[in-house]
Amino acid sequence: MFDTIDPRSPMPLYEQIAARIRLAVASEELQPGDPLPSVRQVAAIVRVNPGTVAQAYRDLDAEGFVSKRHGAGTFVKEVPMKGKNEEMEQQAHELVSTLMSDAARMGVSTGLLRQALSGKLYNGTEK
Repeated sequence: MFDTIDPRSPMPLYEQIAARIRLAVASEELQPGDPLPSVRQVAAIVRVNPGTVAQAYRDLDAEGFVSKRHGAGTFVKEVPMKGKNEEMEQQAHELVSTLMSDAARMGVSTGLLRQALSGKLYNGTEK
């Protein structure tokens, strides 16, 4: 789930982690009631300080995406369909922005990026 976290991205790591979890909830990769990995597990996977992951979890809790149960962990909450659709749209915009900034940093033109993306979408391939 956390394979898209990029330490070179201008987006702070805790925001990337929270965004990835929001996307997993919105796309129903994570279902209501599912437990999130522990802060320490995510920190080890992403190779960040546990405080970074804890900040992401606090933000998600404040937004109503997850709930913390003392001694039991952090769990996905039910998100209304409207919230899921809006979150999916927001995540899509963030993914495109990240893709565009990464491409610009690598010297890939907007035209070439558009062509590559259109080809992938046309062929129905994900990778």
